[in-house]
Amino acid sequence: MPHFLCPAIRNFSLKMIREEPAFKIKNANFPLFVLHVNTTDMDRFKSELETRLTQTPDFFTNTPVVLGLNAIADSGVTPDLAALVSFMRTHGMWAAGVLGGSMEQREAAVQAGLGLFPEIQARRAPAQPEAPEPETPQESPLPPPTQQPELPGLETPTDEGASEPSIDSDIAAPQPDSAPTAPALQPTMVIDKPVRTGQRIYAKDANLVVLAIVNAGAELIADGDIHIYAPLRGRAIAGAHGNQSARIFVHKLEAELISIAGCFQVFENGVPENVRGKPAQIRLDGTRLIFDPLPE
Repeated sequence: MPHFLCPAIRNFSLKMIREEPAFKIKNANFPLFVLHVNTTDMDRFKSELETRLTQTPDFFTNTPVVLGLNAIADSGVTPDLAALVSFMRTHGMWAAGVLGGSMEQREAAVQAGLGLFPEIQARRAPAQPEAPEPETPQESPLPPPTQQPELPGLETPTDEGASEPSIDSDIAAPQPDSAPTAPALQPTMVIDKPVRTGQRIYAKDANLVVLAIVNAGAELIADGDIHIYAPLRGRAIAGAHGNQSARIFVHKLEAELISIAGCFQVFENGVPENVRGKPAQIRLDGTRLIFDPLPE
């Protein structure tokens, strides 16, 4: 551009070159709560939901929630979703869309201003090709391998790193094709900065380690365990997808809410005295949360 152009024209040209687009569309993966609708009786549904929300008045504040309709998809009844959405908003819950449901129910959801979430099929692990069995010469058959003695409490590792449970002679061993496959764990997520009020961190299919303070109003979610080597003043939700063996370890317990595998406890009157402000471990015993003090 010639240097003798006036500054106004030159600045306008530079602005046109540097101007960013008005919007961008990107893929994102956000953790969302799914509120499963198990009955078409909306009066009963609202009553039970209101009872639960009074126990955790601030838990769902301004939180997007997905309505799961699979349980009532074959009922032939389409609930008044618009009235349900209005009821939820009065309690701080914002319905973002529906998951599942019949065609009529999903059409009613659209009329109520809700989005339609696609069904996510569970991904199965690819089948491993079977290795061909080695041919054994007919003239010199090999003797069977010597079976190692089994020690109590000790499992013998297989070639694939899995463990073979001991099997009684009266019980047939399950076939490899029918054995359940454990989900692959992701690397542990480590957070080394303070978690601010209103911030939510989700460790999907992984454990979560936090090395700094978790402020009140912040939320930690993990499908595995949660380790907090600092004060916890917000919320911690471990075993988010139902892992009942998940645990929470915290250096200084001052939490607003603790949850493991859907079983939660709100500390409206403060944390129990024996673990308040102290190192603690939280685990699940049936449907009851157990708070164990840890050495300081």
